[in-house]
Amino acid sequence: MAPRRILLDFEKPLVDLEEQIEQIRQLARDSEVDVSQQLLQLETLATRRREEIFGALTPAQKIQVARHPQRPSCLDYIQLISDEWIELHGDRAGSDDMALVGGLGRIDGRPVLFLGHQKGRDTKENVARNFGMASPGGYRKALRLMKHAARFALPVVSFIDTPGAYAGLKAEELGQGEAIAVNLREMFGLQVPVVATVIGEGGSGGALGIGVADRLMMFEHSVYTVASPEACASILWRDAAKAATAAEALKITARDLSQLGIIDRVMAEPSGGNHWAPLEAAETLKAALAEELGVLCGLSTRDLIDQRYAKYRRIGQFLESSELNPVPLP
Repeated sequence: MAPRRILLDFEKPLVDLEEQIEQIRQLARDSEVDVSQQLLQLETLATRRREEIFGALTPAQKIQVARHPQRPSCLDYIQLISDEWIELHGDRAGSDDMALVGGLGRIDGRPVLFLGHQKGRDTKENVARNFGMASPGGYRKALRLMKHAARFALPVVSFIDTPGAYAGLKAEELGQGEAIAVNLREMFGLQVPVVATVIGEGGSGGALGIGVADRLMMFEHSVYTVASPEACASILWRDAAKAATAAEALKITARDLSQLGIIDRVMAEPSGGNHWAPLEAAETLKAALAEELGVLCGLSTRDLIDQRYAKYRRIGQFLESSELNPVPLP
């Protein structure tokens, strides 16, 4: 039996339709009555309403979609898009963080190194995965695997999905900031292509620790932010209830970040988000990765590093006009 779909607050108008559709399906299973026409009409109406709802999401609502517990995870995508997959473990310093996974695989026959944050499906798994918040050992494991990729000329494919790096006392004692900073430095100099994709929630330095890439992609209902809207609201207004206002101001959506030149590609999601059609989402991701890797793997090492350097130098550059209004550089 398929798991029951979890509907978000703004999806409530779909509840009655979903219940009617399920009742008609049950009727079809229990009798020989032909209900295909009624079922088709209701499913068409539900699809249209879902498209209307998801076509007008606010930044705060997109965060809910990005955090949806049934949204495909890093391991889901790896298993759906790779021809084969071998997970590698450990940072060789006594740690094997389950919140950050990595290993070897192939995309359409091309060998790659996969990295990604891994959240859980339920409370037990989330506790084991620390809700996708990696420790210093996780980032050191990622660095070890990236150096392995560079040694064997393997492109790096990373999946970002974390509220942020783990900020507990133990993580600070073990050098959380240093571990992320070293990753940033080393990723800028990697002599292999790096493609990163925000598949859910990209939070702060936790995302950047595996996010310095030649191509940064996002699904349209994913978010990428310097701080969670809840944290931002608490800091600026001392009121977490203003998280929706903070989400609007932070420019965290794929559309906003594309306009600002932060990300390189926005991938469309199925009607209702990736959790409604994970196979379709995986096909979209696989096609985009294959295209980007095809271009990047054709570049020389010098061109690859030069373009990566130029890409990040452009971010945040502004010229001031005579009216003192900041104008983004082309």
